[in-house]
Amino acid sequence: MANFETTPGVVAARLPEDAYARNFSDAEPPLDPHEARVAADRCYFCHDAPCIQACPTEIDIPLFIRQIQTGLPEAAARTILGQNILGGMCARVCPTETLCEGACVREVAEGKPVEIGRLQRFATDAMMARDGHPFARAPATGRSVAVVGAGPAGLACAHRLAMHGHEVVVMDARAKPGGLNEYGIAAYKAPDDFAQTEIRWLLGVGGITVKTGVRLGRELSLAELREDYDAVFLAIGLAGVNALAVEGETHDHVHDAVDFIAELRQAAEKRRIPVGRNVVVIGGGMTAVDAAVQAKLLGAEHVTMVYRRGRDRMSASEHEQLRAASKGVRIITGAVPLRVLGTDTMSGVEFAYAGDGSEPAGGTFIVAADQVFKAIGQRLEQAPGGLRLDGSKIAVTGPGRTSLDMVWAGGDCTAGGDDLTVTAVAEGRDAAEDIHGALMGKGARIAAE
Repeated sequence: MANFETTPGVVAARLPEDAYARNFSDAEPPLDPHEARVAADRCYFCHDAPCIQACPTEIDIPLFIRQIQTGLPEAAARTILGQNILGGMCARVCPTETLCEGACVREVAEGKPVEIGRLQRFATDAMMARDGHPFARAPATGRSVAVVGAGPAGLACAHRLAMHGHEVVVMDARAKPGGLNEYGIAAYKAPDDFAQTEIRWLLGVGGITVKTGVRLGRELSLAELREDYDAVFLAIGLAGVNALAVEGETHDHVHDAVDFIAELRQAAEKRRIPVGRNVVVIGGGMTAVDAAVQAKLLGAEHVTMVYRRGRDRMSASEHEQLRAASKGVRIITGAVPLRVLGTDTMSGVEFAYAGDGSEPAGGTFIVAADQVFKAIGQRLEQAPGGLRLDGSKIAVTGPGRTSLDMVWAGGDCTAGGDDLTVTAVAEGRDAAEDIHGALMGKGARIAAE
Protein backbone atom coordinates (compact mmCIF):
# COMPACT_ATOMS: atom_id res chain seq x y z
CA MET A 1 0.00 0.00 0.00
CA ALA A 2 1.36 3.42 -0.90
CA ASN A 3 2.29 5.85 1.81
CA PHE A 4 0.71 9.12 0.69
CA GLU A 5 1.98 10.88 3.82
CA THR A 6 5.46 10.99 2.24
CA THR A 7 4.40 12.22 -1.19
CA PRO A 8 6.36 15.47 -1.72
CA GLY A 9 4.47 18.56 -2.84
CA VAL A 10 1.04 17.17 -2.00
CA VAL A 11 -0.41 18.36 1.27
CA ALA A 12 -2.88 17.23 3.92
CA ALA A 13 -5.56 19.20 5.78
CA ARG A 14 -6.63 21.41 2.88
CA LEU A 15 -10.07 21.90 4.45
CA PRO A 16 -11.38 23.07 7.84
CA GLU A 17 -11.35 20.21 10.33
CA ASP A 18 -15.14 19.86 10.55
CA ALA A 19 -15.46 19.51 6.77
CA TYR A 20 -14.04 15.98 6.73
CA ALA A 21 -16.72 14.46 8.95
CA ARG A 22 -19.37 16.11 6.79
CA ASN A 23 -17.79 15.11 3.46
CA PHE A 24 -17.27 11.49 4.46
CA SER A 25 -20.58 10.92 6.23
CA ASP A 26 -23.10 8.35 4.99
CA ALA A 27 -23.80 9.00 1.30
CA GLU A 28 -27.32 7.52 1.53
CA PRO A 29 -28.86 8.02 4.98
CA PRO A 30 -31.01 5.10 6.20
CA LEU A 31 -34.80 5.12 6.07
CA ASP A 32 -36.73 5.40 9.31
CA PRO A 33 -39.69 3.00 9.85
CA HIS A 34 -42.26 5.47 8.50
CA GLU A 35 -40.17 6.25 5.43
CA ALA A 36 -39.68 2.54 4.83
CA ARG A 37 -43.43 1.89 4.93
CA VAL A 38 -44.06 4.74 2.47
CA ALA A 39 -41.31 3.48 0.15
CA ALA A 40 -42.64 -0.09 0.34
CA ASP A 41 -46.15 1.07 -0.56
CA ARG A 42 -44.89 2.08 -4.01
CA CYS A 43 -44.12 -1.54 -4.97
CA TYR A 44 -46.56 -3.26 -7.35
CA PHE A 45 -45.48 -6.71 -6.04
CA CYS A 46 -45.19 -7.98 -9.59
CA HIS A 47 -45.88 -11.70 -10.05
CA ASP A 48 -43.13 -12.06 -12.67
CA ALA A 49 -40.93 -9.41 -11.12
CA PRO A 50 -38.19 -8.09 -13.44
CA CYS A 51 -36.26 -6.84 -10.40
CA ILE A 52 -35.63 -10.44 -9.29
CA GLN A 53 -34.25 -11.31 -12.72
CA ALA A 54 -31.93 -8.30 -12.56
CA CYS A 55 -30.50 -9.27 -9.16
CA PRO A 56 -27.40 -11.52 -9.45
CA THR A 57 -28.33 -13.18 -6.14
CA GLU A 58 -32.03 -13.57 -7.16
CA ILE A 59 -33.48 -12.13 -3.96
CA ASP A 60 -37.29 -12.30 -3.87
CA ILE A 61 -37.61 -8.53 -3.83
CA PRO A 62 -41.43 -8.22 -3.90
CA LEU A 63 -41.65 -10.63 -0.96
CA PHE A 64 -39.20 -8.76 1.25
CA ILE A 65 -40.81 -5.41 0.40
CA ARG A 66 -44.25 -6.78 1.31
CA GLN A 67 -42.77 -8.02 4.60
CA ILE A 68 -41.53 -4.50 5.33
CA GLN A 69 -44.92 -3.08 4.35
CA THR A 70 -46.62 -5.36 6.87
CA GLY A 71 -44.24 -4.39 9.68
CA LEU A 72 -41.94 -7.43 9.54
CA PRO A 73 -38.47 -6.06 8.70
CA GLU A 74 -36.67 -8.99 10.31
CA ALA A 75 -38.63 -11.45 8.18
CA ALA A 76 -37.65 -9.31 5.20
CA ALA A 77 -34.02 -9.58 6.26
CA ARG A 78 -34.24 -13.39 6.34
CA THR A 79 -35.61 -13.33 2.79
CA ILE A 80 -32.69 -11.17 1.69
CA LEU A 81 -29.93 -12.88 3.65
CA GLY A 82 -31.01 -16.36 2.63
CA GLN A 83 -29.91 -15.42 -0.87
CA ASN A 84 -27.24 -12.81 -0.13
CA ILE A 85 -25.54 -13.07 3.26
CA LEU A 86 -23.78 -9.74 2.59
CA GLY A 87 -27.05 -8.01 1.83
CA GLY A 88 -26.21 -5.16 4.18
CA MET A 89 -23.12 -4.11 2.26
CA CYS A 90 -24.73 -4.76 -1.10
CA ALA A 91 -27.58 -2.44 -0.12
CA ARG A 92 -24.95 0.27 0.29
CA VAL A 93 -22.66 -0.31 -2.68
CA CYS A 94 -24.59 -2.16 -5.41
CA PRO A 95 -25.29 -0.18 -8.59
CA THR A 96 -29.01 -0.73 -8.02
CA GLU A 97 -29.80 1.85 -10.68
CA THR A 98 -28.53 -0.59 -13.33
CA LEU A 99 -29.71 -3.78 -11.60
CA CYS A 100 -32.94 -4.20 -9.62
CA GLU A 101 -34.07 -0.57 -9.63
CA GLY A 102 -33.18 -0.19 -13.29
CA ALA A 103 -35.57 -3.06 -14.06
CA CYS A 104 -38.36 -1.80 -11.77
CA VAL A 105 -41.64 -1.22 -13.60
CA ARG A 106 -42.02 2.06 -11.71
CA GLU A 107 -38.75 3.20 -13.29
CA VAL A 108 -39.99 2.25 -16.74
CA ALA A 109 -43.38 3.94 -16.27
CA GLU A 110 -42.50 6.95 -14.14
CA GLY A 111 -38.74 7.37 -14.14
CA LYS A 112 -38.64 6.80 -10.38
CA PRO A 113 -38.13 3.21 -9.18
CA VAL A 114 -39.03 1.71 -5.84
CA GLU A 115 -36.07 2.39 -3.53
CA ILE A 116 -35.08 -1.26 -3.35
CA GLY A 117 -31.53 -0.65 -2.13
CA ARG A 118 -32.58 1.57 0.77
CA LEU A 119 -35.37 -0.83 1.73
CA GLN A 120 -32.87 -3.69 1.72
CA ARG A 121 -30.61 -1.70 4.01
CA PHE A 122 -33.54 -0.95 6.34
CA ALA A 123 -34.32 -4.65 6.70
CA THR A 124 -30.76 -5.94 7.07
CA ASP A 125 -29.83 -3.21 9.56
CA ALA A 126 -32.84 -4.24 11.67
CA MET A 127 -31.66 -7.86 11.67
CA MET A 128 -28.05 -7.03 12.49
CA ALA A 129 -29.16 -4.90 15.44
CA ARG A 130 -30.57 -8.06 17.07
CA ASP A 131 -28.59 -10.46 19.22
CA GLY A 132 -27.78 -13.82 17.71
CA HIS A 133 -27.60 -15.07 14.13
CA PRO A 134 -30.64 -15.84 11.97
CA PHE A 135 -29.25 -19.09 10.53
CA ALA A 136 -28.27 -22.26 12.39
CA ARG A 137 -25.55 -24.72 11.43
CA ALA A 138 -26.34 -28.24 10.34
CA PRO A 139 -24.72 -31.10 12.30
CA ALA A 140 -20.96 -31.31 11.80
CA THR A 141 -19.94 -33.28 8.70
CA GLY A 142 -16.31 -33.82 9.65
CA ARG A 143 -15.23 -32.22 6.36
CA SER A 144 -12.98 -29.16 6.13
CA VAL A 145 -12.66 -26.53 3.42
CA ALA A 146 -9.96 -23.91 2.84
CA VAL A 147 -11.22 -20.57 1.53
CA VAL A 148 -8.41 -18.37 0.25
CA GLY A 149 -9.52 -14.75 0.20
CA ALA A 150 -11.82 -13.04 2.69
CA GLY A 151 -13.63 -10.79 0.25
CA PRO A 152 -17.31 -11.02 -0.73
CA ALA A 153 -16.97 -14.30 -2.67
CA GLY A 154 -14.87 -15.98 0.03
CA LEU A 155 -17.09 -14.87 2.89
CA ALA A 156 -20.30 -15.89 1.12
CA CYS A 157 -18.81 -19.30 0.32
CA ALA A 158 -17.55 -19.76 3.88
CA HIS A 159 -20.90 -18.87 5.45
CA ARG A 160 -22.89 -21.25 3.25
CA LEU A 161 -20.41 -24.10 3.84
CA ALA A 162 -20.54 -23.47 7.60
CA MET A 163 -24.34 -23.62 7.48
CA HIS A 164 -24.02 -27.06 5.91
CA GLY A 165 -21.92 -28.22 8.86
CA HIS A 166 -18.44 -28.09 7.34
CA GLU A 167 -15.44 -26.59 9.14
CA VAL A 168 -14.10 -23.65 7.17
CA VAL A 169 -10.78 -21.85 7.43
CA VAL A 170 -10.70 -18.48 5.65
CA MET A 171 -7.23 -17.13 4.86
CA ASP A 172 -6.40 -13.65 3.63
CA ALA A 173 -3.20 -11.77 2.81
CA ARG A 174 -4.31 -8.49 4.37
CA ALA A 175 -4.43 -7.49 8.02
CA LYS A 176 -8.26 -7.45 8.04
CA PRO A 177 -10.83 -9.64 6.32
CA GLY A 178 -13.29 -8.05 3.93
CA GLY A 179 -11.42 -7.70 0.67
CA LEU A 180 -13.11 -5.19 -1.60
CA ASN A 181 -15.68 -4.31 1.07
CA GLU A 182 -12.95 -3.30 3.53
CA TYR A 183 -10.31 -1.86 1.22
CA GLY A 184 -11.82 -1.13 -2.17
CA ILE A 185 -14.87 1.14 -1.93
CA ALA A 186 -15.31 4.83 -1.18
CA ALA A 187 -15.27 5.65 2.52
CA TYR A 188 -18.58 7.55 2.34
CA LYS A 189 -20.45 4.50 1.01
CA ALA A 190 -19.93 2.39 4.13
CA PRO A 191 -18.77 4.57 7.04
CA ASP A 192 -18.52 3.64 10.73
CA ASP A 193 -16.49 0.48 10.08
CA PHE A 194 -19.54 -1.25 8.63
CA ALA A 195 -17.52 -3.86 6.72
CA GLN A 196 -16.03 -5.27 9.93
CA THR A 197 -19.36 -5.05 11.75
CA GLU A 198 -20.98 -7.14 9.03
CA ILE A 199 -18.15 -9.69 9.07
CA ARG A 200 -18.40 -10.14 12.85
CA TRP A 201 -22.13 -10.67 12.44
CA LEU A 202 -21.59 -13.17 9.59
CA LEU A 203 -19.11 -15.19 11.66
CA GLY A 204 -21.81 -15.60 14.29
CA VAL A 205 -23.03 -18.68 12.41
CA GLY A 206 -20.01 -20.56 13.84
CA GLY A 207 -17.66 -23.04 12.23
CA ILE A 208 -15.50 -20.42 10.49
CA THR A 209 -11.90 -19.59 11.46
CA VAL A 210 -10.25 -16.52 9.93
CA LYS A 211 -6.48 -16.25 9.46
CA THR A 212 -5.04 -12.97 8.18
CA GLY A 213 -1.58 -12.04 6.95
CA VAL A 214 -1.15 -15.26 4.94
CA ARG A 215 -0.77 -15.10 1.18
CA LEU A 216 -1.09 -17.78 -1.48
CA GLY A 217 2.35 -18.23 -3.00
CA ARG A 218 4.07 -17.04 0.16
CA GLU A 219 2.88 -18.73 3.37
CA LEU A 220 0.39 -20.90 1.49
CA SER A 221 0.71 -23.24 -1.47
CA LEU A 222 -2.21 -24.66 -3.42
CA ALA A 223 -0.65 -28.13 -3.37
CA GLU A 224 -0.45 -28.13 0.45
CA LEU A 225 -4.00 -26.80 0.79
CA ARG A 226 -5.28 -29.62 -1.40
CA GLU A 227 -3.51 -32.13 0.84
CA ASP A 228 -4.67 -30.60 4.12
CA TYR A 229 -8.33 -29.88 3.27
CA ASP A 230 -11.14 -31.78 1.62
CA ALA A 231 -11.80 -28.90 -0.79
CA VAL A 232 -10.40 -25.47 -1.66
CA PHE A 233 -12.18 -22.32 -2.79
CA LEU A 234 -10.06 -19.54 -4.29
CA ALA A 235 -11.34 -15.98 -4.00
CA ILE A 236 -8.03 -14.19 -4.29
CA GLY A 237 -9.22 -11.11 -6.15
CA LEU A 238 -6.99 -9.06 -8.42
CA ALA A 239 -3.99 -7.62 -6.61
CA GLY A 240 -2.03 -6.48 -9.67
CA VAL A 241 -2.70 -3.09 -11.29
CA ASN A 242 -2.42 -2.55 -15.04
CA ALA A 243 0.29 -0.17 -16.18
CA LEU A 244 -0.22 3.00 -18.20
CA ALA A 245 2.94 2.21 -20.18
CA VAL A 246 3.70 5.88 -20.78
CA GLU A 247 6.68 8.13 -20.15
CA GLY A 248 6.77 9.44 -16.58
CA GLU A 249 4.57 6.73 -15.07
CA THR A 250 7.14 6.12 -12.31
CA HIS A 251 6.88 9.71 -11.06
CA ASP A 252 6.47 10.01 -7.28
CA HIS A 253 3.12 11.71 -7.77
CA VAL A 254 1.59 8.85 -9.80
CA HIS A 255 -0.30 6.33 -7.66
CA ASP A 256 -2.61 3.37 -8.08
CA ALA A 257 -6.18 4.49 -7.37
CA VAL A 258 -6.87 1.27 -5.45
CA ASP A 259 -4.06 2.11 -3.01
CA PHE A 260 -5.41 5.62 -2.52
CA ILE A 261 -8.90 4.28 -1.79
CA ALA A 262 -7.54 1.65 0.62
CA GLU A 263 -5.38 4.20 2.44
CA LEU A 264 -8.34 6.52 2.83
CA ARG A 265 -10.60 3.70 4.03
CA GLN A 266 -8.12 2.76 6.76
CA ALA A 267 -7.28 6.31 7.87
CA ALA A 268 -8.50 7.15 11.35
CA GLU A 269 -8.44 10.84 10.39
CA LYS A 270 -9.25 11.64 6.79
CA ARG A 271 -7.65 15.08 7.03
CA ARG A 272 -4.25 13.43 7.37
CA ILE A 273 -4.40 12.06 3.81
CA PRO A 274 -2.56 14.50 1.50
CA VAL A 275 -4.09 15.39 -1.84
CA GLY A 276 -2.94 17.51 -4.77
CA ARG A 277 -4.37 20.82 -5.89
CA ASN A 278 -4.87 19.54 -9.45
CA VAL A 279 -5.69 15.81 -9.55
CA VAL A 280 -6.03 13.67 -12.68
CA VAL A 281 -7.67 10.23 -12.53
CA ILE A 282 -7.13 8.01 -15.57
CA GLY A 283 -9.94 5.49 -16.07
CA GLY A 284 -13.71 5.25 -16.45
CA GLY A 285 -14.87 2.68 -13.92
CA MET A 286 -16.21 2.71 -10.37
CA THR A 287 -12.68 2.81 -8.95
CA ALA A 288 -11.93 5.91 -10.99
CA VAL A 289 -15.09 7.63 -9.75
CA ASP A 290 -14.40 6.68 -6.12
CA ALA A 291 -10.86 8.07 -6.36
CA ALA A 292 -11.95 11.25 -8.13
CA VAL A 293 -14.83 12.05 -5.79
CA GLN A 294 -12.77 11.40 -2.69
CA ALA A 295 -9.92 13.56 -3.95
CA LYS A 296 -12.47 16.36 -4.27
CA LEU A 297 -13.84 15.64 -0.78
CA LEU A 298 -10.30 15.88 0.61
CA GLY A 299 -9.98 19.40 -0.77
CA ALA A 300 -8.48 19.11 -4.26
CA GLU A 301 -9.40 22.24 -6.21
CA HIS A 302 -9.55 20.64 -9.65
CA VAL A 303 -10.19 16.95 -10.32
CA THR A 304 -10.36 15.57 -13.85
CA MET A 305 -11.27 12.04 -14.93
CA VAL A 306 -9.99 11.04 -18.36
CA TYR A 307 -11.30 7.94 -20.14
CA ARG A 308 -10.10 6.56 -23.46
CA ARG A 309 -13.50 5.73 -24.97
CA GLY A 310 -16.88 7.46 -25.12
CA ARG A 311 -19.02 8.15 -22.06
CA ASP A 312 -21.43 5.40 -23.08
CA ARG A 313 -18.57 2.88 -22.76
CA MET A 314 -17.65 3.84 -19.20
CA SER A 315 -18.17 0.98 -16.75
CA ALA A 316 -19.07 3.45 -14.00
CA SER A 317 -22.86 3.69 -13.86
CA GLU A 318 -24.65 6.87 -14.94
CA HIS A 319 -25.57 7.40 -11.27
CA GLU A 320 -21.88 7.32 -10.29
CA GLN A 321 -20.95 9.61 -13.16
CA LEU A 322 -23.57 12.10 -11.98
CA ARG A 323 -22.25 11.81 -8.42
CA ALA A 324 -18.79 12.74 -9.68
CA ALA A 325 -20.15 15.67 -11.66
CA SER A 326 -22.16 16.88 -8.67
CA LYS A 327 -18.94 17.08 -6.64
CA GLY A 328 -17.23 19.17 -9.32
CA VAL A 329 -15.29 16.43 -11.09
CA ARG A 330 -14.69 17.14 -14.77
CA ILE A 331 -14.99 14.09 -17.06
CA ILE A 332 -13.11 14.01 -20.38
CA THR A 333 -13.73 11.09 -22.73
CA GLY A 334 -12.07 9.92 -25.93
CA ALA A 335 -8.50 10.60 -24.83
CA VAL A 336 -5.44 8.52 -23.96
CA PRO A 337 -2.39 9.51 -21.89
CA LEU A 338 0.89 10.05 -23.71
CA ARG A 339 3.25 11.15 -20.92
CA VAL A 340 3.43 12.59 -17.43
CA LEU A 341 5.11 15.98 -17.48
CA GLY A 342 7.69 17.21 -15.00
CA THR A 343 10.70 15.79 -13.20
CA ASP A 344 11.02 16.75 -9.54
CA THR A 345 7.69 18.56 -9.66
CA MET A 346 4.83 17.26 -11.77
CA SER A 347 3.19 19.87 -14.00
CA GLY A 348 0.58 17.91 -15.92
CA VAL A 349 -0.35 15.00 -18.16
CA GLU A 350 -0.31 15.14 -21.95
CA PHE A 351 -3.18 13.35 -23.68
CA ALA A 352 -4.03 12.56 -27.29
CA TYR A 353 -7.51 12.48 -28.73
CA ALA A 354 -8.47 8.87 -29.44
CA GLY A 355 -10.34 7.25 -32.28
CA ASP A 356 -12.88 4.45 -32.06
CA GLY A 357 -10.15 1.96 -31.17
CA SER A 358 -9.03 4.02 -28.15
CA GLU A 359 -5.65 4.62 -29.81
CA PRO A 360 -4.14 8.10 -30.39
CA ALA A 361 -5.81 9.52 -33.48
CA GLY A 362 -5.31 13.27 -33.55
CA GLY A 363 -4.20 16.34 -31.67
CA THR A 364 -2.93 16.54 -28.13
CA PHE A 365 -3.76 18.57 -25.05
CA ILE A 366 -2.38 18.97 -21.53
CA VAL A 367 -4.27 18.76 -18.24
CA ALA A 368 -2.53 20.46 -15.31
CA ALA A 369 -1.75 17.97 -12.54
CA ASP A 370 0.32 17.64 -9.40
CA GLN A 371 -1.09 14.17 -8.60
CA VAL A 372 -2.26 11.31 -10.84
CA PHE A 373 -4.24 8.18 -9.98
CA LYS A 374 -4.31 5.15 -12.29
CA ALA A 375 -7.63 3.28 -12.43
CA ILE A 376 -7.33 1.29 -15.64
CA GLY A 377 -8.09 -2.19 -14.37
CA GLN A 378 -6.49 -4.92 -12.30
CA ARG A 379 -5.06 -8.36 -12.97
CA LEU A 380 -3.96 -11.49 -11.16
CA GLU A 381 -0.61 -10.81 -9.55
CA GLN A 382 0.35 -14.49 -9.70
CA ALA A 383 -1.82 -17.34 -10.95
CA PRO A 384 -1.78 -20.41 -8.67
CA GLY A 385 0.23 -23.19 -10.30
CA GLY A 386 -1.59 -25.88 -12.25
CA LEU A 387 -4.80 -23.92 -12.88
CA ARG A 388 -6.02 -23.34 -16.39
CA LEU A 389 -6.42 -19.65 -17.20
CA ASP A 390 -8.82 -17.80 -19.47
CA GLY A 391 -6.78 -14.82 -20.53
CA SER A 392 -5.39 -13.33 -17.32
CA LYS A 393 -8.00 -14.88 -14.98
CA ILE A 394 -8.79 -18.34 -13.61
CA ALA A 395 -10.93 -20.38 -16.00
CA VAL A 396 -14.02 -21.92 -14.40
CA THR A 397 -17.03 -23.91 -15.53
CA GLY A 398 -20.44 -24.20 -13.89
CA PRO A 399 -20.51 -23.00 -10.28
CA GLY A 400 -16.81 -22.14 -10.07
CA ARG A 401 -15.19 -25.47 -10.95
CA THR A 402 -11.54 -25.09 -11.94
CA SER A 403 -9.28 -27.43 -13.91
CA LEU A 404 -8.07 -29.03 -10.65
CA ASP A 405 -10.15 -31.62 -8.82
CA MET A 406 -11.79 -30.34 -5.61
CA VAL A 407 -10.65 -26.77 -6.29
CA TRP A 408 -13.22 -24.06 -6.98
CA ALA A 409 -12.81 -20.32 -7.60
CA GLY A 410 -15.04 -17.26 -7.68
CA GLY A 411 -15.13 -13.49 -7.56
CA ASP A 412 -12.94 -11.06 -9.46
CA CYS A 413 -10.13 -13.59 -9.99
CA THR A 414 -12.27 -15.69 -12.35
CA ALA A 415 -13.08 -15.10 -15.99
CA GLY A 416 -16.51 -13.97 -17.11
CA GLY A 417 -17.67 -11.93 -14.11
CA ASP A 418 -18.62 -8.26 -13.96
CA ASP A 419 -16.53 -7.33 -10.90
CA LEU A 420 -19.48 -6.44 -8.66
CA THR A 421 -19.78 -7.25 -4.96
CA VAL A 422 -23.21 -8.81 -5.47
CA THR A 423 -21.95 -11.02 -8.31
CA ALA A 424 -19.04 -12.20 -6.17
CA VAL A 425 -21.48 -13.11 -3.39
CA ALA A 426 -23.59 -15.13 -5.82
CA GLU A 427 -20.53 -16.96 -7.14
CA GLY A 428 -19.30 -17.77 -3.63
CA ARG A 429 -22.73 -19.01 -2.55
CA ASP A 430 -23.22 -21.18 -5.64
CA ALA A 431 -19.73 -22.65 -5.41
CA ALA A 432 -20.41 -23.55 -1.77
CA GLU A 433 -23.50 -25.52 -2.78
CA ASP A 434 -21.48 -27.38 -5.42
CA ILE A 435 -18.67 -28.05 -2.95
CA HIS A 436 -21.20 -29.36 -0.42
CA GLY A 437 -22.67 -31.70 -3.01
CA ALA A 438 -19.23 -33.02 -3.92
CA LEU A 439 -18.19 -33.50 -0.29
CA MET A 440 -21.37 -35.33 0.63
CA GLY A 441 -21.45 -37.50 -2.46
CA LYS A 442 -24.62 -35.93 -3.87
CA GLY A 443 -23.12 -35.46 -7.31
CA ALA A 444 -20.09 -36.52 -9.27
CA ARG A 445 -17.27 -34.02 -9.16
CA ILE A 446 -16.22 -33.41 -12.77
CA ALA A 447 -13.08 -31.32 -13.19
CA ALA A 448 -13.11 -28.91 -16.08
CA GLU A 449 -11.22 -30.17 -19.09
